[in-house]
Amino acid sequence: MGEVDPAFIQDLEHRPKLSITEAEGIPLLDLSVLNSPDAVSDPSTLNGLVSEIGKACKDWGFFQVINHGVPLEQRQKLEKACRKFFAQPLEEKVKIRRDEVKVLGYYDTEHTKNVRDWKEVFDFTVQDPTIVPASTHPDDKEVVEWHNQWPQYPPELREACEEYAEELEKLSYKLMELIALSLGLPADRFRGFFKDQTSFIRLNHYPPCPAPDLALGVGRHKDGGALTVLAQDDVGGLEVKRKSDGEWIRVKPTPDAFIINVGDMIQVWSNETYESVEHRVMVNSEKERFSIPFFFNPAHYTVVKPLEELTSEKNPPKYRPYNWGKFLVTRKGSNFKKLDVENIQIYHFKIPNLADRLEAVSVI
Repeated sequence: MGEVDPAFIQDLEHRPKLSITEAEGIPLLDLSVLNSPDAVSDPSTLNGLVSEIGKACKDWGFFQVINHGVPLEQRQKLEKACRKFFAQPLEEKVKIRRDEVKVLGYYDTEHTKNVRDWKEVFDFTVQDPTIVPASTHPDDKEVVEWHNQWPQYPPELREACEEYAEELEKLSYKLMELIALSLGLPADRFRGFFKDQTSFIRLNHYPPCPAPDLALGVGRHKDGGALTVLAQDDVGGLEVKRKSDGEWIRVKPTPDAFIINVGDMIQVWSNETYESVEHRVMVNSEKERFSIPFFFNPAHYTVVKPLEELTSEKNPPKYRPYNWGKFLVTRKGSNFKKLDVENIQIYHFKIPNLADRLEAVSVI
């Protein structure tokens, strides 16, 4: 990735500003209460944390967590193996290159919003195999299995990945329970959706970029699943679009913290009580950067729609139901080619409200 190919160059209005606004406001939440015996015997000890999570989801769509229960040595073990894998020559990495049939493994030509990202990745699913629809066609009920591809080197990568996935899955269930409680729902309201989950983990490597003012590590986007749990190194580069004023805000790395963001699915389930937020990744010309997002996604057969408990006559459903598996395979397919149109988004399922419909009629 030496000089900048035009495929990487962002349109003028989406090019990064090199002056950085660091986030003061992104909430930092302490989860130690979850591991306290008081949390079991006295549920009121959870109330403060639940309201903090609710506020963070509402105001930011992003928050950081510390004292989360994931052993630091497991994260460090994976980070070390990840660096070894990406340090190999390209001809070694492409031995497990992913394509439209083998959708997991190594890849270095991913596009976001039809512009190539300045990064290389390695993807693996938490459940192996993972069951997904065979095609994007709504009437096709066939399913296929996605299988992980593991490199020969480093030999410890597979074990490090699988151990880490187990820990992150436990943390994600805890976070979903807190989010459910913050919405006034039973703690286990979301658990059933994840029985045959399609969750996956990505190892990201962002090499130094000679033109960080033109390219992005990942272009602006929202995450389509339920929840994302991100580990980033100390280089930093993640930027979040602040809801209050639309400014891009840099998320300063906090040692041993995870950055959590609400995905599109929680936006739909909560009927927009909480909203997913656009984010992107800046690159720099001096330092490489590594990050590891865990995408917590439900079973492929999940029909995503606003939860009945959160809708009413005064607050009717804002989205039509959609099938998560079909949504996922449509999104995945777009990673392999530049599209002529925008990729599938949740707003394609949005139900226009009465005021919008009346306005449209009056214009006609």
